[in-house]
Amino acid sequence: MLRYIISVCFLGCLFWSSAQEKKSKTIDLNPKDTTVYKQPYGLRAGIDLSRLISSFLDDDYTGFEIVADYRLSQKLYIAAEIGNEKKTIQEDLYNFTTSGSYIKAGVDYNTYGNWYGEQNMITLGGRYAVSSHSQTVNDFQLFDSNRYWNPDDFVAGSDVPREFDGRAKSWIEGVVGVKMELFKNLYLGGSIRLAYLFSDPQEAEFWDLFIPGFNKVTDNSRFGVGYNYSISYLIPLYKKTKKVEEKPVPEEGQ
Repeated sequence: MLRYIISVCFLGCLFWSSAQEKKSKTIDLNPKDTTVYKQPYGLRAGIDLSRLISSFLDDDYTGFEIVADYRLSQKLYIAAEIGNEKKTIQEDLYNFTTSGSYIKAGVDYNTYGNWYGEQNMITLGGRYAVSSHSQTVNDFQLFDSNRYWNPDDFVAGSDVPREFDGRAKSWIEGVVGVKMELFKNLYLGGSIRLAYLFSDPQEAEFWDLFIPGFNKVTDNSRFGVGYNYSISYLIPLYKKTKKVEEKPVPEEGQ
């Protein structure tokens, strides 16, 4: 009988000890997310749709631009554009054609926080750009002070067409852009650009009134505004695990 009582007491002590051990364990109110998501890293390249559309609709314009970026980190990209433009402009007293190429290079920073599996972008960035171009005066008119035999105020100028080649300009751009993934690795994008010329566009015999890649030059200003709409494809080269921002663990009693 005594042996039976001792056995029962021993088993009771074991159950009581196990129950106290379970109670002493703390409950984790902030469990870590064990889901691992790897983001693609690679080269994304495409073309500017706005210049292709303008070339089709405007007989006085032809242009083509290639856009590309390469992902360096979760938020940072290096980006570049290279293109060619030719545009004829008719002003009140003269007609001219600008033709040349340009290249832009810089960085984009993605400010958009994607959900799981998303690869969309809202970017802020900058570019350094250079162009090499020529300006051709097709025709112009001069004010005629001797109009006794000619009642018209202006007469046609001579020595046209006249080409001013070897032009080069450089500028910086602030860029605000978006890229949206339409299908897997296929993106539709757009950007707005505010540019500032380093050199004076009015320093030459015939002013640079239009600069490839920069757009139209306004009087007495070095600022310019541009835009583009692009379609591009991402060539994934490798994947990296997305960094998860750890939330601070609240202290006891808070």
